[in-house]
Amino acid sequence: MPRSVNHVASRARRKKILNQTKGYWGARKNVWTIAKNTWEKGLTYAYRDRKNKKRNMRALWIQRINAGVRQHGLSYSEFMGKLHAKNILLNRKALADLAMNHPEAFKAVVNSVK
Repeated sequence: MPRSVNHVASRARRKKILNQTKGYWGARKNVWTIAKNTWEKGLTYAYRDRKNKKRNMRALWIQRINAGVRQHGLSYSEFMGKLHAKNILLNRKALADLAMNHPEAFKAVVNSVK
């Protein structure tokens, strides 16, 4: 009696990963073992970089706040210390947006802290 291998399911499993590796360079897109390794490595990069994205955005917000505050004669650390002392609960994302897109509102925040 011949061995049953369910080739339909195993082919579908391979095809799913090979479809996700379309656009990769060379054998990474069409050789099963290389494509699978590349795909798995890509998933680990994606997981890592979702964390790094948050880190990079926070650093960008801090740079934007610092640039906006220095125009008003303060440093970033002085500004944040006084902001917390006055109990103004604006996060860095909102402050950076104000500094970039609404300089009048940001100036009002800086003046309320001074």
